Amino acid sequence: MGIVFKQSLINTLVIFLGFAIGGINVLFLFTHFLQDDYFGLVTFLLSTANILLPLLVFGMQHTIIKFFSSYNSKKEQDEFLSVALFIPLLIIIPTALVGILAYEELTEWLSVKNKLIKNYTYLIFIIAIFMGYFELFYAWSKVHLKSVFGNFLKEVFARISTFVLLFSVYFGWITEEQFIYAIAVVYGVRMLLMKLYAFYIYFPKLSFKLPSNIKSVLSFSIYIIVAGSATGILLEIDKFMIPRMEKIVEVAYYSVGIYIASVIAIPSRAMQQITSPITAKEMNGNNIVEVEKLYKQSSINLLVVGGLLFLLINLNITDLYAVINKPQFTKGIAVVFIISIVKLMELALGTGNAILTNSKYYKVIFYLSIAMAISVIILNRWLITLMGINGAAIATLIVVIVYSMIKLLYIKMKLKIQPFNKQTFKIIGVLSIIFGSFYFWNFSFHPLVNILIKTVLISVSYILLVKKLAISAEISTLLNINVKNKNE
Repeated sequence: MGIVFKQSLINTLVIFLGFAIGGINVLFLFTHFLQDDYFGLVTFLLSTANILLPLLVFGMQHTIIKFFSSYNSKKEQDEFLSVALFIPLLIIIPTALVGILAYEELTEWLSVKNKLIKNYTYLIFIIAIFMGYFELFYAWSKVHLKSVFGNFLKEVFARISTFVLLFSVYFGWITEEQFIYAIAVVYGVRMLLMKLYAFYIYFPKLSFKLPSNIKSVLSFSIYIIVAGSATGILLEIDKFMIPRMEKIVEVAYYSVGIYIASVIAIPSRAMQQITSPITAKEMNGNNIVEVEKLYKQSSINLLVVGGLLFLLINLNITDLYAVINKPQFTKGIAVVFIISIVKLMELALGTGNAILTNSKYYKVIFYLSIAMAISVIILNRWLITLMGINGAAIATLIVVIVYSMIKLLYIKMKLKIQPFNKQTFKIIGVLSIIFGSFYFWNFSFHPLVNILIKTVLISVSYILLVKKLAISAEISTLLNINVKNKNE
């Protein structure tokens, strides 16, 4: 089993664990232990911090992945990592000073519709720093092909901590206000743990000498800052804009729908931890044959695994919301379906984003990202006013479909590679057949029993078809190994 598949499998299991804990938090504990306003507030603070993240660390988490493998000596690597550590401070310190001077005006602007936000605005900046340096140290470990521990911290640690804190609120050990501050502390601790692990893997000798290719490093970082910021806007702007146009509780309803649909992206998030540095290495070596192989394999494998998750989620969604037992949250059912399609489209891209980021054509991401960010802001402003939280989801869908197609065509034009083949059409056919077959098939038992029965029937049907049609060689091999082990 190759290192990509092995670490991707481990990372997938870790992310599934994290999402399981997060699912308990989002679907049950947040909805029952915390007032909806405070649930919306937590979502708003974290989403806004994610938007700031790329700017505050100067895109260095991506720069590390792109350039580290291009240095041959430890001295060069140390110079590069030293720069990566200190450059973000040139952004963070001036931004903090500006924030202090304009704090009153900033808080008034952010809390114009929801006054609850005002007292916690400064936490956005602090959490963004913690998140940014975490990603920097995480990239540090990924370039050494050590992604599992960082993945655990990212996907599981914060969610376990939140789980404990939510029960602390329930038992009255802390107040809802203290819970908000405790969440910020959790992200600080997570960053420190990631830093210690990164230094354990590779401890550089600090150097204040700039790398010989510093112009290329800074040029790439500037473009990636904008691209990363725009990506953050695409992912988080809806949760930032909704409280400025609707009541903050709407963010809570929207967040539950987004979280459920995001389960589909688990395989991609797991695989990217290891495929991104490998893609960077192959692109640095101009090994397009291997890049294309990874491109195609990642696309079909992600579609197969993500496709099953798409079916299980959307064919069980009514029963799932019945289990949550909070009628007001059912406003997010349409959001789940719309964002599920978004996630499938992203899976179909495979390593496409990593290819573009680590190619000599990376500057195109700058222009695409700017266009995406502007488009999603305009569409959100229009569609949220028109359709509320469903409008926010549709805005994301439109932007992702349009710009995903542009990326696919651009890679095809410049590198002469693309991720699709006849297997892609097979998996789309399988998804369509099973979705159509089970969509109107409902049971009248308890919602949990209904989910269990439907999950078994859908999973068995799907796996049999995928195996019969030999859609993915790697997944078929994995299934055969499991069957063999059970028979022994």
